[in-house]
Amino acid sequence: MLDKLMSQMQSQTEEVKKKLNSIIIEKEAENGLIKVKANANKKILSVEISDEIANDKETIEDLIIVAINKAIEEAEIISEKEMGSIAQGLMPNLGGLFK
Repeated sequence: MLDKLMSQMQSQTEEVKKKLNSIIIEKEAENGLIKVKANANKKILSVEISDEIANDKETIEDLIIVAINKAIEEAEIISEKEMGSIAQGLMPNLGGLFK
């Protein structure tokens, strides 16, 4: 019973990871001067820098951090929600362990 439950949980976890890879999050800083794309697995896919600030290294660095942090925060929320659905799906099966 426990082996089957663990196998089911592992399979569902892999499915969620694949789903999270397909969820694309786009965040920006300072009205689009910096744009970041990430997936819900918290992997940065791209960074775009506006020509308006291309010569301002310090501003670019600061805004990249802001945009990346926004993307990661949203990815974390989505990831927790998706992983929580696995736990909820397994709860009925856990009840049988204690009988």
